[in-house]
Amino acid sequence: MSHPFSERRTSGFTLIELMVSIVIALIVTLAVTSTVITNESTKRTTTSTNDMNQTGSYASYFLDRAVRSAGSGFTQASSLAGIFGCRLTAKMGSTPDLPRTNLAFPAPFATYFLGGATGSGNLRVAPVLIGKGQADGPLIGATSGAGSDVLVVMGGNAAAGDVPRPLLSNVSSTGTSNIVRVNNAVGITGGDLTLVSQTGETDCLLEPVTSTFVDTVGNTTIPLSGTYFTSTGSSTSLAAMASSGSAYLTPLGNTTARNVQFQLFGVGANRTLFAYDLLRADGNDAAQAIADGVAQMHALYGLDTNADGILDKWVDPGATGYDIATLMANPATIRQIVAIRVALVMRGNKYEKEVVSTTIPALFDNLTPAPDASLKRAAVTLSTSGDDQHYRYRLVEFTIPLRNVLLLPTS
Repeated sequence: MSHPFSERRTSGFTLIELMVSIVIALIVTLAVTSTVITNESTKRTTTSTNDMNQTGSYASYFLDRAVRSAGSGFTQASSLAGIFGCRLTAKMGSTPDLPRTNLAFPAPFATYFLGGATGSGNLRVAPVLIGKGQADGPLIGATSGAGSDVLVVMGGNAAAGDVPRPLLSNVSSTGTSNIVRVNNAVGITGGDLTLVSQTGETDCLLEPVTSTFVDTVGNTTIPLSGTYFTSTGSSTSLAAMASSGSAYLTPLGNTTARNVQFQLFGVGANRTLFAYDLLRADGNDAAQAIADGVAQMHALYGLDTNADGILDKWVDPGATGYDIATLMANPATIRQIVAIRVALVMRGNKYEKEVVSTTIPALFDNLTPAPDASLKRAAVTLSTSGDDQHYRYRLVEFTIPLRNVLLLPTS
């Protein structure tokens, strides 16, 4: 018998063919996944490295901008008015005032900077000071103790001209302010911040000009009042300095314009570079984060020892006579500082599964003029017991000239 319909043969894959196909697909998937994972890991490492480099560039730019202008507003007047090395004194309406004799600065300057609360009242005026190892927190690989260096940078507004005004002999009081007499008040306006100093006197007083003051032709009287105003220091008073006949009033800048910068810089918690405003212009007594990923900061002094305007040698800020407590009270040594060399050790934020770093690069290894061998800090071997070796590091070094000091007359 014949069938009305022909049988159709059914085609398909055998079980063996399916299994082979699945194995091939798994191999391809594994290869693609491995490639994606490797590329993503490489991308994250590259991004971390780029971020580290950019942060290093920004941090160095920020410090360079601050330090390069250090001493603006008072350096040219320093010899005549006795400004270098004088103890900074100001009243801010509430504690902590300057000097901070009973209260430490905020972290990362609280524990070791100038000896903590017991020594912080001795901060004196200089374009740049370096507190060696005086930032809070340990260095990489250490478990306790002080860490990176602290930079102290002071400067005003260069437009003030560094022109000190002799303070004439009498000071009168209105009850809310003191009125001082100078030979002329040209260029001084309401809200200006001035520094009253005297050669041979320990204290110098930050004195603001009354905000409503307007100079008139021939005016020789200036009323002082407002934030920072103080009539007395630890060892002298405004009236005593005026009566001496040898005190000066030097305009630094303007409080409204906030162009007077007295700052601390240091590395604190979580590898963060902090800045602290000594004058607390915003009313905040806390350090402000500037850049993260900064693991260490160290610095050297560059000295012009014969006043010819040329850097002669580099000095460690911990050397005898150059520690911050000794140097800031020595105007002649302050005058020799014409540059600083800063080294920033940057750390990436990506933890690598493998060991990628065994040392931190050597610091201050290539300077001109060549430094004493003791200034070169050898590469630091990272501990194998922690995570330090699983992060990448970069070293950023740069020299910053102090242009205001370099403009001082040479011998």
